[in-house]
Amino acid sequence: MNSHGFARITCVSPRVTLANPAANAAEAIRVVEQTAASDVLVFPELSTTGYSCGDLFAQTVLIEAAEQAVARIAAATAGRPGLVVVGAPVAFENSLYNCAVAISDGDILGIVPKQHLPNYKEFYEARWFRAGERGPARGVTYGGKRVRFGTSLLFEARPGGPEAAAAFVLGIEICEDLWVPIPPSSYQALAGAVVLVNLSASNETIGKSRYRADLVAGQAGRLIAAYALAGAGPTESTTDVVFGGHSLIAENGRILGESSRVGDGSALVRETQVLTRDIDVAMLHFDRRVMTSFAATGGDAAFERIGFRVAETMDGLKREVPGAPFVPSSESELEARCAEVFGIQCAGLAKRIEQIPATAPIVIGVSGGLDSTLALLVAVAARDAMKLAKGRIHGYTLPGFGTTERTRTNALELMDHLEIPATTIDIRPLALETFRKIGHRPFGIDCAGATIESFTAALARVPREARADLVFENVQARLRTLLLMSRGFVIGTGDLSELALGWSTYNADHMSMYNPNASIPKTLVRFLVRHVAERGFPEGPVRRTLLSIAETTISPELLPVSASGEIEQSTEDVLGPYELHDFFLYHAIRRGDAPAKILFLSQFATFSRAYSREQIARTLRLFHERFFAQQYKRSCLPDGPKVGSVSLSPRGDWRMPSDADSALWLSDLGG
Repeated sequence: MNSHGFARITCVSPRVTLANPAANAAEAIRVVEQTAASDVLVFPELSTTGYSCGDLFAQTVLIEAAEQAVARIAAATAGRPGLVVVGAPVAFENSLYNCAVAISDGDILGIVPKQHLPNYKEFYEARWFRAGERGPARGVTYGGKRVRFGTSLLFEARPGGPEAAAAFVLGIEICEDLWVPIPPSSYQALAGAVVLVNLSASNETIGKSRYRADLVAGQAGRLIAAYALAGAGPTESTTDVVFGGHSLIAENGRILGESSRVGDGSALVRETQVLTRDIDVAMLHFDRRVMTSFAATGGDAAFERIGFRVAETMDGLKREVPGAPFVPSSESELEARCAEVFGIQCAGLAKRIEQIPATAPIVIGVSGGLDSTLALLVAVAARDAMKLAKGRIHGYTLPGFGTTERTRTNALELMDHLEIPATTIDIRPLALETFRKIGHRPFGIDCAGATIESFTAALARVPREARADLVFENVQARLRTLLLMSRGFVIGTGDLSELALGWSTYNADHMSMYNPNASIPKTLVRFLVRHVAERGFPEGPVRRTLLSIAETTISPELLPVSASGEIEQSTEDVLGPYELHDFFLYHAIRRGDAPAKILFLSQFATFSRAYSREQIARTLRLFHERFFAQQYKRSCLPDGPKVGSVSLSPRGDWRMPSDADSALWLSDLGG
C-alpha cells in the first residue's frame, strides 16, 4: 500500500498440472516471488490440484499432497508482506471442502470453505465436496499448524508504520458464491470488508464472459468495494468444458482490468497469466461514508478478523488515471454520454418552461461562446419537443468592449440558422455612462466627456499587462443581466467548472431563472456542442458555425480586444487549463481526495498535453483557494438539472459554509 490509500491486487491464472500439487506449488512460488510488490495475490479455485480432477478429489494421496503444497507456498512467503490466497481441497471433520487458504509471511492464516456448490448442468461439485455453512470459525490442524476454518473469516491489512495508509478488510468467496442471489461477499462487506476476492473456475461458453464481468462489476458497485476474480485457465482438463483464464478486477462498479481469455479473439495463452491493478481503498471508504444507506456494521460479532502485514510503500501506480474524467475515452461511450446529458438538459428545461405562463417571454444571452451555445441548443431542442412557436424563445447578443467580430458573427448566424429571433444591444454606451455615474476611471482613463469612439481608442492604448480592472468587467456583466432579466424568463449559461472556481460576476452571469448547464463541466461542454453539430446537423451552415464556436478561445470577453480585434482575455491564461481544474474538481468532490493525493495522481493522468509538476501544483493551489473563497456564489444558485456524479447545487449536492477556511487543504500541498 501507499500513503494515499492505494493497494495492489494481482489475479493469477496459472499453468496447471492436473493432480500434481508439487508442480502447481512450484509454479505458484515462482509467481509469488515475481509479484512481491502486490499486497494481495489471488489464485483460482482449487489451484493446488487443478479444478477438474473429478473423482481423484476423494483420493487421500491427492488431499495430502495439496496440503503439503500449501505448506510449501506458505514457507515461500516468509518475510513477504501481503496476502496470498490459493485454492485447495481440505479435509475437515469427515468431509471434504473446496477451500481458499489465506497465507502471509510464512503462515497459514485461515481457511474459507465454499458455501454454494454448483450441482447442475456441467457442474457436480456436491459429488466430492460439502458446502461450508455460515457460523463461527473453528480450529483445524493444517500444514502442521493450528489455523481457523470457517465462512466467517475476514482478513485485515495492518500497515506497519505511521505513514502507511488506513487498513483494509478483505473477504473471500469462491466461484459459485458470486452467482447466487445473496453472495457471501454481501455479508462480508456489511461486516466491513472493502476488498473482496473470488477464486474461480468458471468455464467458457458463448456470452458467459460478459455476464461474468457484469456480475463482478455489479457486486463491486453494490458493495462499494474492490472485487478481484482469478479464473482457471485452459490447462485445466478439457474433457467436457474449456476454462478461459478470465480474470477481472473491479472497483465500485467499474472494471479496472480484465485479462485476455479463451475466445476473445486474441492468441491462445497456455502459460501463466497475471493481472495487476491498484485499487483505491481510501476512495472506497469515502464513498461508504457518504452513502449513508450503506449499512456497514463495522465490528459484526459473526465475523472474525485475522490480521496480516502489508508493505508501507508502493512504487508507481498500476491503474488508468483519465486526464479528463468527465469525458469518456471511447468514441461510442462519449457519443452515448453526450446524448444522455443533452437529453437530461432538454427534459429539465422543458419542464421548467411548462410551469411558467404561456405569455412570459423566454430569453437567452448568446455570446458566440461555448456555454451560451450549448444552452441555446438545449433551448431550441426543448422548444421543438414542446412544439412551441418559433418566436417563443428570443436571443440577445450584447456586445461590449471585449467582444470580437468572430464571436458576434457566430452568435448572430447561429440564432438565424436555428430560427431564434435575435436582438443586438450594444452595452458600451450604458457601461460608459455607468462608469461616469459611479466615478470610476477604467485603467485610469477619464470618462468625463468621452465618446464611445474616443474611449475605445483610449482602451486600445492600454498595455496588455495593465488590462486588469474588475469594476470594468463587472459593470458590463451586470448590465447584460439587467437587460436580459428586464425582458423575461432568463435561461442561464454558466457551467460547472465556472461554478467551482467562482468564475462569474455575482448577480450577473452568475444568476438566471433556470440553468441547464449547471452541472456540465467545461471539458464536456465542447464535446456536447460538437455532438449536436455532428448528429443534429450533419451538414450545412449550422454545423459550420457550431464547429467554429467549438474552436473559439474560452473568454468572458469583458476586457478590451487586441489592436487586431482578437480576444485578449483568455480564461485559461488567468486560471490555468480547464482540463486541470476539471481533473481537480472530480477528484476532490467525487472521490474525496486530499490535495496531496490529487497531485500524486496527476503524475499518472492521461492529459491532452504535458504539464510540469510546478504548473499542476500551482493550478491545484489556485483551485482550492478559489473553491473555498467563492462558495458564497454557489450558495444561491438558480435551479438546474444534475446530469452526473458531481454537482454543486446548494440544495441537492453541495452544502458548504461560505466562511470555511482553506488553510487545512492548502497545507496538505505543502510549501
